[in-house]
Amino acid sequence: MLEDTTTTLTIGGDLPVHRLGFGAMRLTGDPARLDRSTAIAIARRAVELGVNFIDTADAYDLGDNEELLAEALHPYRPDVVIATKGGQINLGREWIPLGRPEYLRQQAELSLRRLRLDRIDLYQLHRIDPAVPLADQIGALRRLQDEGKVRHVGLSEVTIDQLTEAGKITPIASVQNRYNLTDRACEDVLEYCERHGIAFIPWLPVAPLVRADAADPASTVARRHEATRAQIALAWLLHRSPVMLPIPGTSSRAHLEENIAAASLSLSADEFAQLAT
Repeated sequence: MLEDTTTTLTIGGDLPVHRLGFGAMRLTGDPARLDRSTAIAIARRAVELGVNFIDTADAYDLGDNEELLAEALHPYRPDVVIATKGGQINLGREWIPLGRPEYLRQQAELSLRRLRLDRIDLYQLHRIDPAVPLADQIGALRRLQDEGKVRHVGLSEVTIDQLTEAGKITPIASVQNRYNLTDRACEDVLEYCERHGIAFIPWLPVAPLVRADAADPASTVARRHEATRAQIALAWLLHRSPVMLPIPGTSSRAHLEENIAAASLSLSADEFAQLAT
């Protein structure tokens, strides 16, 4: 069980979660890929295995992803945190930021309804809309907090300057930027989060592998631990920072269980350094 193998991270000072979460995006979408009953079973299995932080968004299949999680898990266990996002739309071809305050309010209200919640524990701005002043976007989320509809606010794909500006309006509890073993472009944002106690939620925590080179560091360490490369990549993230909260997603129960098992891997200092090169 995950709860026996990893430490916790406290989001926003009052939301303790296990440091390996679950990204739900792949549970919905192409009906040929995954039937609904299987998707529901995977979500339930994640919670059975100790996962208590689940990430979704209103843009995942036009809200169906949120509805599926409610169907699978409601009434939620007291320790389960469902984090969702608003401020970006996906009409099938491209992702478009949309941060007008009235839109953010509308989407938060719809997320509350779909998730069957009275309050969203962590509501994240999916992307900053360059056409709308950042203060207006964060101000809309702050008003939702003041009304008791949102507990904590998070941001996604942001710079340190944007984090600093947003933090003047309301405390920022989490940052969700792309980060993994082979893509560490936002190292400076991670370090900022470490200094300020902000949860760092790397999306795409396991980079797609172009090739599996038997001599590369990940393969070498994986053989030593009798693990997969993906497990080693997740173990590296957990080792990298105490504020790290990976959310690997999958549409496979076997891969879900494999990912969760990564929390039990203990990397040596030499292995960590070898992977970081």
